[in-house]
Amino acid sequence: MTPDDLAVRDPAVRDVTVRDLAVRDLAVRDLVLVGHGMVGQRFLEAWAAQPAARTWRVTVLAEEPRPAYDRVHLSSLFDGSTPEDLALCPSGFLAEHGIDLRLGDPVTAIDRAAHLVRTASGAEVRYDALVLATGSVPFVPPVPGTDAPGCHVYRTVEDVDAIRAEAATAATGVVVGGGLLGLEAAGALRAGGLATHVVEFAPRLMAVQVDEGGGAALRRRIEDLGVTVHTGAGASGVLTGPDGRVRALALSDGRELPADLVVFSAGVRARDQLARDCGLPVGPRGGVVVDASCRTEDPAVFAIGECAQAVDGRVYGLVAPGYQMAEAAARTVAGLDGKGFTGADLSTELKLLGVDVASFGDPHGTAEGALDVLYSDSRTGVYRKLVIGADGALLGGVLVGDTEGYGALRPLAVAGRPLTVAPEQLVLPAGFAGSAGPVALPDEAVLCSCHNVTQGAVRAAVREQGAESVAAVRKCTRAGTGCGSCLKQLGTVVAEELEASGVSTLKGLCEHFAHSRAELYEIVRVTGLATFSELLAAHGSGGEGCEVCKPTVASILASLGNGHILDGEQGALQDSNDHFLANLQRNGSYSVVPRVPGGEITPEGLITIGEIARDHGLYTKITGGQRIDMFGATVDQLPVIWRKLVDAGFESGHAYGKSLRTVKSCVGETWCRFGVQDSTTLAIELELRYRGLRSPHKLKAAVSGCARECAEAQSKDFGIIATSAGWNLYVGGNGGMTPRHADLLAADLDRDTLIRTIDRYLMFYIRTADRLERTSVWLDRLEGGLDHLRAVVLDDSLGIAAELDDLMERHIGGYRDEWAETLADPDRMRRFSSFVNAPGAPDPAVTFVPERGQIRPARPGEAGRTLDALEARGTRGTHGTHGTHDTLETYDAPVLVAGARPEVLTP
Repeated sequence: MTPDDLAVRDPAVRDVTVRDLAVRDLAVRDLVLVGHGMVGQRFLEAWAAQPAARTWRVTVLAEEPRPAYDRVHLSSLFDGSTPEDLALCPSGFLAEHGIDLRLGDPVTAIDRAAHLVRTASGAEVRYDALVLATGSVPFVPPVPGTDAPGCHVYRTVEDVDAIRAEAATAATGVVVGGGLLGLEAAGALRAGGLATHVVEFAPRLMAVQVDEGGGAALRRRIEDLGVTVHTGAGASGVLTGPDGRVRALALSDGRELPADLVVFSAGVRARDQLARDCGLPVGPRGGVVVDASCRTEDPAVFAIGECAQAVDGRVYGLVAPGYQMAEAAARTVAGLDGKGFTGADLSTELKLLGVDVASFGDPHGTAEGALDVLYSDSRTGVYRKLVIGADGALLGGVLVGDTEGYGALRPLAVAGRPLTVAPEQLVLPAGFAGSAGPVALPDEAVLCSCHNVTQGAVRAAVREQGAESVAAVRKCTRAGTGCGSCLKQLGTVVAEELEASGVSTLKGLCEHFAHSRAELYEIVRVTGLATFSELLAAHGSGGEGCEVCKPTVASILASLGNGHILDGEQGALQDSNDHFLANLQRNGSYSVVPRVPGGEITPEGLITIGEIARDHGLYTKITGGQRIDMFGATVDQLPVIWRKLVDAGFESGHAYGKSLRTVKSCVGETWCRFGVQDSTTLAIELELRYRGLRSPHKLKAAVSGCARECAEAQSKDFGIIATSAGWNLYVGGNGGMTPRHADLLAADLDRDTLIRTIDRYLMFYIRTADRLERTSVWLDRLEGGLDHLRAVVLDDSLGIAAELDDLMERHIGGYRDEWAETLADPDRMRRFSSFVNAPGAPDPAVTFVPERGQIRPARPGEAGRTLDALEARGTRGTHGTHGTHDTLETYDAPVLVAGARPEVLTP
């Protein structure tokens, strides 16, 4: 027996710690890590950075069949990501540091007396230091039926695979749990096309993170997306059918929810059974009890992450505290003194089912004397609350629907200093008149909570280590390499510090152009330069351009009417969509979207689209923009399809371009008894006027025939609402990632003034906006805001109205349908082939499966077929009184012609 053994086994020398062992010049010691999840991998990275690491052998024993992966973004697997995309262990990392990783062989017992762990395979591994990173297990309510087929938990890649496989044939899914993981699971089911329910026992969603008002706002936004929420009720049992599979979920309030699939995501429990079995103390609510250094009662055994109860008595279920515990344990095992783990910031920023949610500091205002400052707008689903202490310090907050400012507010709350601006200014949403600008943060404010990096450390990296970019700062400090929510604030701090140090920062479009997009637009407009090469040679910094400047300049050239976008050099500048005049889809196929101005279409037009979709086996969908999209075309089929559409009088809908998409409309006074103006005619006129107008970002518009607003004009880049005296014009709206109500630019305009005002507004936006900047963001950024815009387009305050009018007239006069011109040019047609050496051959990477009588892209791991080999299965639904599918019968249907789309046959 060596002195190392005596140090932890002999009660007489129990006060000899692992630190004492690490400083001795003895034989190589053994470190065993149990678990290779996110926290386990972070421990290995922190351990590898310790000088003492080279004197230890490291063995990692993992239960899962794959190395560490990003469990936080598990739901991305439903959107096409692969497990490899989530991998956290860099290639070569284990070999470089001599780490022995054993997958699929979990530890089953710990023998503390013998300093051994035993695994499921029967292996015994000796340790001098043992680190438990076993994480947690999903909590499944102890009710009958939870083991029935169709019941799942949501924790691992394998769980996702199982859920995805069953969701392909399910119609209704129920998620038990309305917390972070539960809402992520609900988003995945909804994205898979299931009617989705969320059951939460608490009186609101995300009860730990948000307050009652925030929970109500979140619920409204999620229910608007079609997810049904049930709060104040738990699961009392899973009901099964004659085949033993799930048929419904019984609730504690007596209701039954029909279900083909049930996902339990009602929280987690610390996975501490190994510690219990070997006699280590655990907390009353689970979790291996550890001290600030993450050491258990046994000085040779450590516990980190979700399996541990920290010194403050909490079991942390977020990754950032787990990372901090991993770093503290690595330092201690290496024999170093350092900051221990005494607690963590539980702030979080997420996007759940497309809804932005953030919580930071003390969101519930538990401190004595705390006061709330609130902003709530149920129309837009925005809720913002700040908790202010008696001394004026920001203590915490809740943000739902608009999380702008989270990057600055969270560090302020952690710092606990009195605010330097009125809190009512900070609580206003982004772009709200009177809202405060940037707020100065103290250097001790933590910017990156995942790795506990302060603003001072970031500034020091710029000032003292020469880090002149966010990427360089991330490498120096690890800030921004965790959840990524601090990246925006990180970029601001880096830019400020560079400017303070006298270092000029690039404010141009990219490394090839020192000019902004707006400046390049003016250069092209004034000089008449007609190609990217000419512009690069005259005003660039050399090189061949990049993925930023090439499509940007291509858009500018198209905005100014410099030829067909596929001609000559211009064709090589386009992005993946413009390159083939079609929208690229997730499986490599393309969508075909003909223009349907104002949503008005003749029966003959409908028949033509239906025949084309039928003959080519395309998936069809009526969009929110009042037109019909056809999905699933391969590159070589695009000209064939468009020839039929053009011959029938259709033209490009420009769904692929940064240009006008649609001008949505209601039926107006022509049909509606409430309408006061002819909204359909105006919508058609505007869509035909602005069709093909290339701009910094896509443009959407709408015309409503009365104040009832059926066309949703106030969520568009420009929207018109009829009045008895004329038309009200709204601008800068956005219904996308950051919803924003449009602002009223002018009221009661006559038709000619309305159109002239829209002309100038659009051309002023195209002339001055940044690359990929929506009108909503542009208007918020525009110096002088709405008043300045009104002065420019109505009062000609800049004296450029005539130029704007001329630019629009040039566009209207020069418009040509891109697809009609493409079909007439053999040179342009040559690009439409999947394979240059085999024109017309199907792309084997583009695969589909049948679903609901149509096709859809095969998901990762799914056995899809190429178009010429797809064995179609016809579908026929029998419908109940409410139009829902009650049953679905399938019928075999043969492939009609090799190489052609299969028809979907019904008996």
